[in-house]
Amino acid sequence: MNLPNKLTVTRIILVPILILIYMFPYTTFGINMPVYHILNANISLVNIIIFIIFAVASLTDYFDGQIARKSKLITTFGKFADPIADKLLINTIFLLLASDGTISIIIPIIMISRDTIVDAIRLVAANKQVVIAAKYLGKLKTVTQMISVIFLLLNDFPFSIIHLPVGQIMVWIACIISVVSGIDYFMDSKDMLTESM
Repeated sequence: MNLPNKLTVTRIILVPILILIYMFPYTTFGINMPVYHILNANISLVNIIIFIIFAVASLTDYFDGQIARKSKLITTFGKFADPIADKLLINTIFLLLASDGTISIIIPIIMISRDTIVDAIRLVAANKQVVIAAKYLGKLKTVTQMISVIFLLLNDFPFSIIHLPVGQIMVWIACIISVVSGIDYFMDSKDMLTESM
């Protein structure tokens, strides 16, 4: 297995670790996880650990693509596993944040639904030997998702000092972009999808 694929697999392995750390019943086992108060933001040690793991996982996403392209190590496995790893990571984080009420459950439902529809469109296109390239809106969706996760995990630090809910604002922006980009993918592919109706 080449280095880019190892980085992708590492990202996938980090997902269940994230779930375990976030959902572990610390109080049941008498573990008191500290909460730090910084610039009006209460940030738990659990969230700091999740943030670090998320940052490491996001870096593996950047480097596996860079290395694969520069070293010509693009493989079928990489094409298959990389987008799965990306979606597992970001959607798991959003589901965890929804599980404790940090964000509305509507947000991951919309984002996962959008990803499912776009993946289905790509599958149909692939069967017709049509390649659907990543679009600007899709990339913007990913960036806004990552920014929102960072601020949600860090409880809006440093904007917490002015009580600005950046995390909530960004996650709803990401949600809107997700819907718009999904519609964009569908509109571009509607002739292919409806040709035999």
